[in-house]
Amino acid sequence: MRPALLGKPLAAGNILCQACGHFCRLSPGARGRCQVRANEGGQLVSLVGYRVAALHVDPIEKKPLFHFLPGTTTLSLGTQGCNFHCHFCQNWSLSCVRGPIQGDEVDPAELAQAARRLDCASVAFTYSEPTVFLELVVATADQCRQHNLATVLVSNGFQSPQALKLLDGRIDAANIDLKAGSEDFYRNICGGRLVTVQKNLVAMRRMGWHVEVTTLIIPGHNDSDAELTSIARFLAQELGPHTPWHVSRFHPCHQMPHVPPTPRATLLRARDIGRAEGLHFVFVGNVREAGLEDTLCPGCGHTVIRRLGFHVTEMALRDGACRHCGQAIIAPPSRSLP
Repeated sequence: MRPALLGKPLAAGNILCQACGHFCRLSPGARGRCQVRANEGGQLVSLVGYRVAALHVDPIEKKPLFHFLPGTTTLSLGTQGCNFHCHFCQNWSLSCVRGPIQGDEVDPAELAQAARRLDCASVAFTYSEPTVFLELVVATADQCRQHNLATVLVSNGFQSPQALKLLDGRIDAANIDLKAGSEDFYRNICGGRLVTVQKNLVAMRRMGWHVEVTTLIIPGHNDSDAELTSIARFLAQELGPHTPWHVSRFHPCHQMPHVPPTPRATLLRARDIGRAEGLHFVFVGNVREAGLEDTLCPGCGHTVIRRLGFHVTEMALRDGACRHCGQAIIAPPSRSLP
């Protein structure tokens, strides 16, 4: 347990947690929706603190980030807890807190040193929802700056404005789940709000983060033409046509074991809708098929990054641009990175 950031004292010993868009009002002894931020004696505390429940070296493509430091590895970490309760959660064993908090205590400075020692180009806050372990994110990101490591946020995008202000200048790239194009889906299946995520995506882009977006396509829930068009149109118009959109295959999981896997045809339809709305880069994920996750140059049509699974097998880029026609593909990072 550690003192938590963004707690605002209220009357009668209550606390307002300002970490995410829920703005939980906590009476003494109560926990927030995430189950890992709590009011202990009139003070907001993090029950997870610096206790990491998952720690691995992953390809950056697994986040997935396809146009940020491609072909590198990232030291990925997460704690327990989440501020959503998605019925289809694929990491429910981390996000759903049952019983004592699990995880091993880590030191942010040692995490950054380990990333350097393991030849990682970045550290990623992932697996569960990083907003609920904001204290560890901030401390580790500050250490990463000292070691010239990039920082990556893999998130549901439901931060509060106060949390985004804390992360401004500390995060270089993010993959944000835009889970659907309707408020009903967010309210009933995730326990969140679409408009908050949309506003935060725009704010992240304005802060200079590299942003990619993932949508898990769930049959019968968020796979209509109207909903997919709404998502793609928002991305193209508000974030820009160069924004990578990952449309991923659903597999039966957690509270949705009865829902079948996403048909290949649905994923290809989502890809085609994204392209029709003006997105240059739409990738089909969770399907082992050559070509569906390759980057094609929007200028000349050549394949400039070829991928197999989570690994880059070929790159035809020069300074982030297509070697064939010079079309910019990958924007340079906002600061000098390895």
